[in-house]
Amino acid sequence: MKIVKNGSFTWSNEHRTFSLPVQDLYDLANETTGTALEIYNDTTKGIQQIIREAIQSNTPLRALGGSWSFTPIAASKGIILNTKLLNIRFPVSQGSVSPLYKGNHKYLCMAQCGNRIWELNKFLNERGFSLSSSGASNGQTIAGAIATGTHGAGLDFGALQENVVGLHLITGPDTQLWLERSSYPVMADSFADRLGADLLRDDDVFDAALVSIGAMGFVHGVMIETVDDFLLESYQRRVPYDDALIRQLTALDFSNPKLPFPGERPFHMQMMINPYEMKKGVYATTMYKRPYRNDYTPPKPNGAGIGPGDDAPCFVGKLAGIVPGAVPLMVTKVLSESLNIHEKQFGRLGEVFSNTILRGKIASAAIGLPLTAVPQVVQALMAVNEAAGPFVGLFAFRFVKSSRATMAFTRFAPVTCVMELDAVLSRETQRFYDAVWDKLDQLNIPFSFHWGKMSSITPDRLRRMYGDSLDKFLLARSKIIDPATAGIFSNDIMKSWGIDAVS
Repeated sequence: MKIVKNGSFTWSNEHRTFSLPVQDLYDLANETTGTALEIYNDTTKGIQQIIREAIQSNTPLRALGGSWSFTPIAASKGIILNTKLLNIRFPVSQGSVSPLYKGNHKYLCMAQCGNRIWELNKFLNERGFSLSSSGASNGQTIAGAIATGTHGAGLDFGALQENVVGLHLITGPDTQLWLERSSYPVMADSFADRLGADLLRDDDVFDAALVSIGAMGFVHGVMIETVDDFLLESYQRRVPYDDALIRQLTALDFSNPKLPFPGERPFHMQMMINPYEMKKGVYATTMYKRPYRNDYTPPKPNGAGIGPGDDAPCFVGKLAGIVPGAVPLMVTKVLSESLNIHEKQFGRLGEVFSNTILRGKIASAAIGLPLTAVPQVVQALMAVNEAAGPFVGLFAFRFVKSSRATMAFTRFAPVTCVMELDAVLSRETQRFYDAVWDKLDQLNIPFSFHWGKMSSITPDRLRRMYGDSLDKFLLARSKIIDPATAGIFSNDIMKSWGIDAVS
């Protein structure tokens, strides 16, 4: 494995929401000679050596994906490992899968941790396959995206981690695991041997490691179960916030006559609210899954550079510096100029959700909610905006199938509503966020914070959110990672959240 050491400097995330001094940042890269498996295994040894040296010197380590998180979840004052060049990917042969595997080997793809979502889209599309879900943007790495529970709005599939059926974890200087669910074996026992890893099939441990928040060691590779390539047929309309829409959002009743196809269950559903023009309606996006065909026109950005699948962070940064009195007018103006109102736009998953461009300093917070809470939360947001606003941003609601992952914030079954608050980065925005969380607590509305977005997590709040799931996570962690390795993979934010202990 190749390592370039950059020395100490002040590091910032992609969204520039924080900066901190780091002891070093290592750019990691694979060797270029040998088979894909030989190169991959050589990198495993290199990572284990880095872990060995970190334990000996008591230096914290953190694996860095696409720098996409708004929180310092991937940060460390010790050494940050840049994984973006660790992007080997290869298909799986029939002889490599377990005889108990219920699927077809042709849909499996082994992806090294640093693969960006756009890289995987390109690799899979060229072979007639696709991921089943995506976030709104595609600049994240696969390991970073699943570690924080990156989601889209897949009503019947879920967040990005649901694509993963196998995990290769480097848990120490001399230990590594190939991990699967015992209820869903995928690879032949010999596959772990070829990696030099111990095989573990355990539903509880797999579910805990799937959204690991960086606490389970180094996620070197993931086995992705893909699907046949497909198209999305996308619509964005302004519709009234009425009883029909509320039934659609809370009961998943798709008889709403304002839908493009009343009665048909969409693949993707999202609602965006301008709090200053709600009486004129909300912006509803629905997408329907269609068989792939090549006689379509791929989506293009509108005049503001916004594509049909892009979300508010793509343009909300334009609102920076607005005086409070002008907020309602300017939010409405920027929204009208930036939204991509469209009808019957077709595109592959990676073509619809393709944005990696950010405009200005932005803040973003997101929480998971039960579906039934949506109307009450909308009312609460409007009330908080009256009392603690004006909020320089938008309210958005996405709908995602709940996850089995122990620490997935999309934990409310059968479908979690993800409420997103995207705004200009400022002290006023953070105060607004805190006022919203306090209001939800007062109303006894259960919610869970997105791990990669801005939040106000405390040990007590974390316990209320996850209950026994937190104990299951810590117990699973103690089964697969020794205290020395767990110690160097911890960081300040994990300690402040109360999630760094080894049970």
